[in-house]
Amino acid sequence: MTLLLLAVIFRIINLQYVQGDKYRKLATELTIRPDTIYANRGNVYAADGNLLATSMSKFNIYMDLVTVDSKVFEENIAGLSKELSKMLGRSVNYHQSRLRNAKNRKKRYFLIARDIGYTDYLKMKKFPIFNLGVYKGGFIAKHRTERAHPIGKIAERTIGYDDFRGEAGIEGAFADYMQGKNGLRWVQKIAKNQWKPISDYNEKEPIDGDDIITTIDVNMQDITHHALLAQLENYEADHGCAVVMETKTGEIKAIANLGRTSKGKYYEKRNYAVWESHEPGSTFKLASLMAALEDKKIDTSTVVDTEKGRIFIHGSKVEDSHRGGYGKISAARVFEVSSNVGIVKLIQKHYDHQPEKFIEKIESYGFTKPIGFKIKGEGMPVVPKPSDKRWNKISLEWMSWGYGISITPMQTLMFYNAVANNGVMVKPRFIKELRRQEKTEEVYETEIVNPKIASEETLKKIRKVMENVVIKGTADNIYSPNFSMAGKTGTAKKFLPKHIDENGKTVNAGYSNKHYVASFAGFFPADKPKYSCIVVIHDPKKEKGYYGATVAGPVFKEIAQKIYTTTPIDNQSVEDKIQFAQIDKEFAAYHSKLNKNYTKIPNVKGMSGMDAVSLLENLGLKVKISGVGKVQSQSLSKGEKLEKGKTIVLKLS
Repeated sequence: MTLLLLAVIFRIINLQYVQGDKYRKLATELTIRPDTIYANRGNVYAADGNLLATSMSKFNIYMDLVTVDSKVFEENIAGLSKELSKMLGRSVNYHQSRLRNAKNRKKRYFLIARDIGYTDYLKMKKFPIFNLGVYKGGFIAKHRTERAHPIGKIAERTIGYDDFRGEAGIEGAFADYMQGKNGLRWVQKIAKNQWKPISDYNEKEPIDGDDIITTIDVNMQDITHHALLAQLENYEADHGCAVVMETKTGEIKAIANLGRTSKGKYYEKRNYAVWESHEPGSTFKLASLMAALEDKKIDTSTVVDTEKGRIFIHGSKVEDSHRGGYGKISAARVFEVSSNVGIVKLIQKHYDHQPEKFIEKIESYGFTKPIGFKIKGEGMPVVPKPSDKRWNKISLEWMSWGYGISITPMQTLMFYNAVANNGVMVKPRFIKELRRQEKTEEVYETEIVNPKIASEETLKKIRKVMENVVIKGTADNIYSPNFSMAGKTGTAKKFLPKHIDENGKTVNAGYSNKHYVASFAGFFPADKPKYSCIVVIHDPKKEKGYYGATVAGPVFKEIAQKIYTTTPIDNQSVEDKIQFAQIDKEFAAYHSKLNKNYTKIPNVKGMSGMDAVSLLENLGLKVKISGVGKVQSQSLSKGEKLEKGKTIVLKLS
């Protein structure tokens, strides 16, 4: 018995004095721990200062009712309940009853409010009882941040993200720069899985991340997005992209990438303009014509016999879309009417014995290697060379009209922009500057890829035939006497691997007669280009149309039309009479609405989302939107009394 007593005494002494510090430290670690305060990521801005992406603080508010003195509670519960009623709704009695019940049940982590904003959080901290702080007032705030895109889903893939989905777009490319430095505070355990800050101040304050200023113009982005969206919906296409680039600087002013869901809706599915490498079709004929002109193999007046619009090269058929062909026409006319037979015969005649000479030109036009964006996921171009194993007897001829090669829309745009920019090829760019704590840290200048892709003589001829494509060629359907455009249409059959069709039949690999890529690339104004633009639409419903002129061309025109209208270009005046009746109607309706003196809620159904938001915010309303496109419904009905500060929710489609 004595031995047992001595053992117990020894154990107590050992625990208290020998190992005391160890176990006291362990106990503290189990009840007190450091808690990371995550820094807000930097903001992403448009060129004009509009927010494209930002971090929004959200707070869940809890109350530790055990720490609040009973006398303090009784003296202030009415005041606290009154303030909660004002902010959160429900009656004063409702909040008072909840708080009393929680106090009686000795709740230490009682939910007061969920997902309130930073402004409401600051107000709530000053409410009766809460203003006494963490311990005397029992005020517990759990902070988190959400990434928000103020302009909605528009340009979402280009703005990008850096989260559980990975790194994409601008946010992914500049993730480290925008990250910021996390802060630290100590918290104490008050119940199972419930922790409470030890003090009202942080041990280490977080430092927000740095900001990105992009080249995007919000107005042009809205125009481009909705022009592309409307055409995709009209033709029930699978996906498409449209990009607007400033000629001199290479700044991307707008970029839209939309893919179709199983329900027929469109959203920013992938960055097709940067990612998707595909056979371009006839838009590549510009490179073929320029190479032959620059090498003095032909002139625009060189005559070629397109015969009856069909020839065979080593057993493979080349055919014009125009039945019966065009007969004998000039090289300029070959380009204007997009004769496949004409361009193939020209390139075959002058380069068949020296294809490497043709490939050298294609390489100088920037088609053989990626552009080199910071944005991840750029598509790899495929341009065969005579030394490659895949090179065959018809590789050169097929390449001349845009088949057997694979390039991205951004590569095509960079080339077309160089033609518009007097031969100076500049690298497309999305970033203007990096900004740290409101101070410019780095400015991104225009980067020249090729100082001169062709002679002045060649460029002058090329620009003229591109203008004629719109005036009297394949794109004459988009011609307008009010403003000039130049460009080239493209219609390419899609190569499909071996597959099972909708009827359950096995279809061998080959070019499809049902699936097409429609495109249009060009610039405007034609004489002194300010912007270049490309539109690519995949798999439009064949029954409705699939040619580049009818599917992609009108999107190009609408973008150019609206940019002319809303962003005046100094060197060319625009007549008041607009050829696009629908556009004219929409603009007139919008300006009419904007100039009214409202006392009641207006009807904004059918308006574009951006126009509706602008109108309603100018009236003093707070606007929340969901979806993209035009307004489908509004939460405040037409004719209701207008009360400034009230929130209206718009559903877009």
